[in-house]
Amino acid sequence: MSREQQAVALARKAFETGRSKPLEYRIYQLKSLQRLFIERQQDVSDAIKKDLNKSEVGTQLYETLGLEGEISLAIRKLKDWAAPRPVEKNLLTISDTVYIQPEPLGVVLIIGAWNYPWAVTIQPLIGAIAAGNAAVVKPSEVCVHTAKVMEELLPLYIDKELYPVVTGGVPETQELLRQRFDHIFYTGNSMVGKVIMEAAAKNLTPVTLELGGKSPCYIDKDCDITVACRRVAWGKYTNCGQTCIAPDYILCEPSIQNRVIEEVKKAIKEFYTDDPKTCPDYGRIINQRHFKRIMAMLEDSTIAVGGENDESDCYIAPTVLQDVKPEAKVMQEEIFGPLLPILSIGSLDEAIKFVNKREKPLALYVFSQDNKVINKMRDETSSGGLLANDCLVHYSVSSLPFGGVGNSGMGCYHGKFSFDQLSHLRACLIKQLKMEGVNSMRYPPHTAKKLGWARFFILKTVDLGWLGRMALLAIMVVAVAVVV
Repeated sequence: MSREQQAVALARKAFETGRSKPLEYRIYQLKSLQRLFIERQQDVSDAIKKDLNKSEVGTQLYETLGLEGEISLAIRKLKDWAAPRPVEKNLLTISDTVYIQPEPLGVVLIIGAWNYPWAVTIQPLIGAIAAGNAAVVKPSEVCVHTAKVMEELLPLYIDKELYPVVTGGVPETQELLRQRFDHIFYTGNSMVGKVIMEAAAKNLTPVTLELGGKSPCYIDKDCDITVACRRVAWGKYTNCGQTCIAPDYILCEPSIQNRVIEEVKKAIKEFYTDDPKTCPDYGRIINQRHFKRIMAMLEDSTIAVGGENDESDCYIAPTVLQDVKPEAKVMQEEIFGPLLPILSIGSLDEAIKFVNKREKPLALYVFSQDNKVINKMRDETSSGGLLANDCLVHYSVSSLPFGGVGNSGMGCYHGKFSFDQLSHLRACLIKQLKMEGVNSMRYPPHTAKKLGWARFFILKTVDLGWLGRMALLAIMVVAVAVVV
């Protein structure tokens, strides 16, 4: 039996004991996980520094702070999330107990990504624990040091049988995908997403795919361009552009292109100094393979800002490209790096047409002081999320579902959405063995009169208080007597 098979079997056996289901145990596990980020923050930061050159403050800001908030929310709200959820009834079920009961799915496979290795791996785990599941955690092998720390620390703080960690590369992931799971949660690119979905289909395993794509950013000529470009620069160059919801490219009218370039350039200097390479807040490309991939995108585009690079250090400076054509190499795939192409478009309608000709993005950004412009962009496009006059921050709102649509993914998570995504929402109807006369309308022989009564009882929905329900129950008793 392989290491991967053993981990899955261990998690399945632990889940079958039922110990992951009591709310008290789920909360205990969540509190233990929260303790990890308090007690071992230095270990977490040191590993990410080695992998992505993130500063300690940056690691807390973009990785662990959000996780602590998600855990606190889950602990605080778990009793409400897990409680039976009453639903609206029709007249036929007015005297019955009808509700939705969330229940654990079973064993979940979580395959994390390397760009925010703790945030995008542990956030689904929080949902899995809160929902009462077991989970096999597969951190990305690309973040070598972080994967090792995750493998060492998680078993020290949470149940190592219910939540085993499996490290390794493609062969280990392929072996995991050959096992049967009750849900697979994958964060990464769409090409691998298709492989995950194909493997899951063999067992009819449901999947959540958090993918990416080219997230457009439209800048209206009448907005505050200085503020807009400052926020775009922050969203683009954070984590060296290696963010799934980073603005991938800018769409703007030709009349403001030079102004946009100058304002982005000013923001780069403000954030990362005259020499971003020496700035502790500016990261690095994850490895040389991705470095070469990104540099190849520059071949047929004009550099307006930046462009400096050092392959030995996996460094690419914050870069702006001007007068980019739709057929340019940089426009053929998600950049996932610090290149910001600017494309000229003649109008808002042209921008919308440009966006709609391409795959649906994970995020869409619009900068405008005119609500009509924002609403038009919202109503005439489709994307995982839409954000007006800022970048990235919708990810931090736990009450918003985070996920893609079409090629940018399926399913969503964060807050209660994580809990629901990794739960089976079980439909429950509890009826008493009484008032059998009401059921005569559904029993053969079928007649037009019975159909009339059935139409009345089934098609009428009610939302009554206690007194109303009692009065309606009395009416039903009379109706039953008539039918009998």
